[in-house]
This record gives sequence, structure tokens and C-alpha cells, in this order.
Amino acid sequence: MKQWYQRRVRGKHSAVAHVVLHVTPGNTGILCNGRVVTPLARASPEDIKLVETLELRSGAEKLKEIMTEYSSDVIMRAASLLRRQEPVKRISFPELKVEHSAAVVPGDGPFQVEAVLDPLSAGAQQISQILHVLHSAGLITLRIFLNPIDKLSEIPVKRFYRYVLEPELRFKRTDGSVDNIGSRFTDLLPHLLLTMSLSTPINWMVASTHSPYDLDNIRLNDVEQGVYAEYGLEYLVIEGHSHDPTRYNNPTKGLQYDLVSGDTSYDTIVMANLGYFQLKAGPGLWTLSLRDGPSKEIYQITGVEGPGSLQEGGQVLVTVGDLTSTFITVEASKKEGMSHRSISEENESQNAGNSQGSGIWSSIKKAGNSIVGGETKEEKTDNTNETINIFSVASGHLYERMLGVMMQSVLANTKNPVKFWFLKNYLSPKFINSVPTIAKELGCEIEFVQYQWPSWLNSQTEKQRIIWGYKILFLDVLFPMSIKKIIFVDADQIVRADMKELIDLDLKGAPYGYTPFCDDRPEMDGFRFWKQGYWRNHLMGRAYHISALYVVDLQKFRLISAGDRLRGQYQGLSQDPNSLANLDQDLPNNMIHHVPIFSLPQEWLWCETWCSDSSKRYAKTIDLCNNPMTKEPKLDRAMRIAPEWKEYDAKLKKILDNKSDKETVPESSKPPHSGSHSEL
Repeated sequence: MKQWYQRRVRGKHSAVAHVVLHVTPGNTGILCNGRVVTPLARASPEDIKLVETLELRSGAEKLKEIMTEYSSDVIMRAASLLRRQEPVKRISFPELKVEHSAAVVPGDGPFQVEAVLDPLSAGAQQISQILHVLHSAGLITLRIFLNPIDKLSEIPVKRFYRYVLEPELRFKRTDGSVDNIGSRFTDLLPHLLLTMSLSTPINWMVASTHSPYDLDNIRLNDVEQGVYAEYGLEYLVIEGHSHDPTRYNNPTKGLQYDLVSGDTSYDTIVMANLGYFQLKAGPGLWTLSLRDGPSKEIYQITGVEGPGSLQEGGQVLVTVGDLTSTFITVEASKKEGMSHRSISEENESQNAGNSQGSGIWSSIKKAGNSIVGGETKEEKTDNTNETINIFSVASGHLYERMLGVMMQSVLANTKNPVKFWFLKNYLSPKFINSVPTIAKELGCEIEFVQYQWPSWLNSQTEKQRIIWGYKILFLDVLFPMSIKKIIFVDADQIVRADMKELIDLDLKGAPYGYTPFCDDRPEMDGFRFWKQGYWRNHLMGRAYHISALYVVDLQKFRLISAGDRLRGQYQGLSQDPNSLANLDQDLPNNMIHHVPIFSLPQEWLWCETWCSDSSKRYAKTIDLCNNPMTKEPKLDRAMRIAPEWKEYDAKLKKILDNKSDKETVPESSKPPHSGSHSEL
């Protein structure tokens, strides 16, 4: 009877193992916390220990800490339910038919790849070169299935694209060194107006290092031998999150970090958005630490995740060992007795007494990018001789030319020393190389700032919209913490007033001040979109402001987390491609109820398109904004509206003509590769 009962129990157990746990007869399996590991020839103590360790590391230990009042059976069920949400890494699909919409590329590779592509998609442009390289290297046999969208209202791809990837290294015949790689575009229609840009990994800071051409305005009809450009990798970006584990992992907003390697150092500030920060770096070992001041006094680094290790003294050793993304998570908590102190408020208090010599991007200055007559100098701290900080962006030779005119107009009317801050990301190598000469001849200071669009923030695809984003989204992290106020001036603007007036203007507690659009040219009423529909209801009687000129109180801006609020609103609105048509302008106006705007007096910005002719004589700045009715070329409008523009432009031309290392297009100018390339 006993043996019969034991056989029956074993039979039931075997049936459960086979039907429920899918352990086939004759095999061994391990059941651990709802996880089944099978088939196994046998289960040794080491196997059981390994499965237990994996299960604990996969979240069981965390569940046990959270679910302290529950039984082990309930915890096992919770772990099993959570495990069902694990992402599927491989999907099997049935055999695809090749009769009508497939291309079979024979090969001897050990792997078979079947690619299903929409031929009119950006993804197909990228993957096709990768597949070509893998096939050329003898690694794959390939079948390509075309899967286009049935109906289109317009062509979804509006770019010519090459993926720079070669199946093997190529060497120079002269000295045997590794040759540069590149791509060629042939058979382009010569009358098209094109823009050249790169799509790079998120952690690469790449810039054009040599090209005499205007890469924003390429028309092959205008050149003899084609257009070429050389690019270089300048920096690798380290991204990270910083949070306080003792305060529910809240972001350590306002905390400042230093990154040091030898004599090179960079610094940054932590955003409230996800506790995000980024730092420029290069290959090698770097030391990440809290910056001297309130950050180091109040906080200490207690842990790190990612490619870094916590050292004695609260420093983190970070290794940048390859070209892939480097992302670290830093845990920083307040020191004992510091719970009552606020990092944001103390940063602002400290900045009020600091000179401009220190700052979040002071490392750029240390590297020699801050130029005054070609030499770095100490910034003055005397308030009676306060440096006026002007920020601007430009892309393309035309706007760089206008940038030089704008600089002269500022300097001609401003008595105080002036320092210009330019976003380096989209400036041409020709302009960057001319900066020392321009700074020396004009007697001003010029510094470049760079920032990589964060990986978590919804990106833009058009270059103009990306530049608009840089104008408004990163004001809190672009400039030194010690700068109290900064003025943004569009490149196509002529200044006729002392900018110290704008710096001294009381913004009545607002973080920034913009000029409202003029309202006294009645023939433009049909184009004033802000007086109807959504904008009329949203503004509730407030003015709609233009983004060509604005002054920012950076201390107030950071104190109220204006940058974090703007980025949060942008992240939501930018999901809709029909939102934020004028990104740099629509976003601050949309946020006017949460981030208030001080309306500057109307004379601070005059634009012929929107403002009456009679108000021009009071103008402190003139903006060359486009007129949708006339579409007059920018240069023609500049010389007609502002007589001084010609004089400033002539002076700039003379400065550049006298530049000893003026760039010229060489006779034998050719693209980096003259051999044949496969076209995509």
C-alpha cells in the first residue's frame, strides 16, 4: 500500500513537472522563486547555487526588502509576474515569400540575414550600408524584402544619405598609415540648394575642421570641382544621473561636478530633469568629484554605477576606454548636519560675490578658447567697468558675416567691455579660425560654448530647429555660474544703444525679458497669428514676444528652475510635430504663466515687418526679420534699412582680408577619397 501511494505521488509530481513546468521525462530542472531552469543532465550543488544567485540579483532581494509583510509564496508569485514583463529579445516569423518583393544577394557567409525594409525611410538609408559592409566582408547571405507604405501624400525622406562604414582598413600608399574614411555624393542635381550635416552617436562632439565652402548653402552650380569637407571628433561626452539615495532618489538639482585629467578640467551642473548632467572628455582616466564650494561643503558622493569606481575621499575614477556611450549614475547625499542647507540658494549666494573668472565652462577658457586680442586675460570685477555678456548663434557664411556686423554695432555703442559667447556647434571652421583676428582688431573678448543635445530629450531633425532649441533650452547649463545676466542678440541685428542699459533694467522678478511684437503696421494684421485661435486664448491679454533679443537674469533663472520647466514643457509639446512651429519663440510664450516674461520697452527691438516707419527713429536695435509679403533678400534689406551696415561690413571684410593665414581653395582640392564608392 505504501509503495502504491509513493508511485501515485511521484506520478502526479511527474505530470505537474511535464505539463506545468515543461520539464520533459528523463530530464532535470530547477524551480527557484518561480523561475524554471531546464533541461539539465543533472543538478549539482553548484548549479543550484548559481540559479539562486542569479535570482537574487534579478530582483528577488529587492522584492524581499519591499514586501516584508508577505509570505515567501506571495513574493514568488510577484517575482514570476514581474518576469513576464521582460522584453522579448528574439521573435520568430514564418518563411517569407520572395517571388515579387525580395532581392536575394548570394554569399558564403555563415549567417543568413533577412531584412524587411520600407525603401522610403530614414532607417532603410542607414541599414543598407551596414548590410552591404557585412556582405562584402563575407559574413552574411542576404535577402531583402521591400515593404513600402501603400499610400503617401509626400516623400517621407528629404535627404541624400551615406553611412560612413568600410569593410576593412585602408592604408595610404605613401607611408602605409591608416587612411581616412569618407563618403561621396555623386549625380546630385546642380541647381538644388543643399545643407551638409552629420548624424553621429549621441556621445560624439564632431565639428568641421576644414572646408572653405558654406556647408549650409551648397549649390553645385556655383562651384567648379565639387564641395568637400573634413570633420574631426573633438570630444567624447560623459552623461550621467545624480540622485540622493537618502531622499527617495530625488535628483540633486544644482549640484556641481568637476571632471579632471592631468591639466585638463571640465565642470557642470545637475539639472532637475532626471538629475541629468554631461561633461566633455576624451579617452583615458578621469576623476569626477564635487566642485569646491557649497557642493563639496553640503554633499558627499556615496556610490556610483556604470564605468566608474568610488575612491577614497569621495572621488570617482571614470574610464573612457572606447568610442561608445559612457553613462554613469552618481549617488550623492547630504553630510551629517547639512540637511537644512539648500544647494541652489547657496550657489546663488556665492555667485553674487564671485568674479566672472570662474564658472561652469571655465575649462573652455583654460583650453585657450577665450580670446582677447589673441590672449587670455583676467576678467574685471569692478562693477563700474562690468563686462557685458552677449550670446548669439549662427550657421552658414551669410549669418557669420552678419554676426561680425552685429558685434561691431554692439561695440560701437557700448562703453563697457564686451564679451561675446558663441555656440560653437554649428560655426564654420573658417569663422572659428578667424576669431583671434576679429577679437584683436575689435578689442573684445570671444568665447565658445558647446553642449550636446541630451539623449533623453526629444530631438529635432532640421538644423534650424536644433539651433532654435539651443537658444532657449540650455541657458542654465551653457554659461559660467558666476555670470549674473546675459543678453541674447540675433546675428542679423544692428544695435544702436548701450547694452549696459539692458543689463541694468529691472526685470521685476522675472527670469528674462523679451520685447513684444509691434502692433502698429496694420497691413500685417493677417499674419499676427497670436491674435486669434489658441494663442489669443492662451495669452489671456498678454503680449506675444519676439525672440530676436532678450536679457536673462541667470541667477533668477536657475533659482526657479526655469530651464527645467522649459525642457519639461518642450518634451511634452515636441511629441506633436505640429507644435512649436517657432520653437525658440513659441516655448517661452507658451510658458508665460509658469515662467513669467518681463516685457521690454518697445524701442528695444524694431523690425520693419511689424513696426511702423515712424517708430524707427526710437529704435535701440533693428532686427532684419523676414517679411512674408515681400520676401526681400536679407542683405538687400540690411543695406536699405540700416545705412551703418555697409560701413561695419566693409570693416569686417578688411579685417579678414588682412588675416595672414587667410584660407583659399587649393588647386587640387578633392574630396578625401577619389576611388569608387558604392552608392546607396
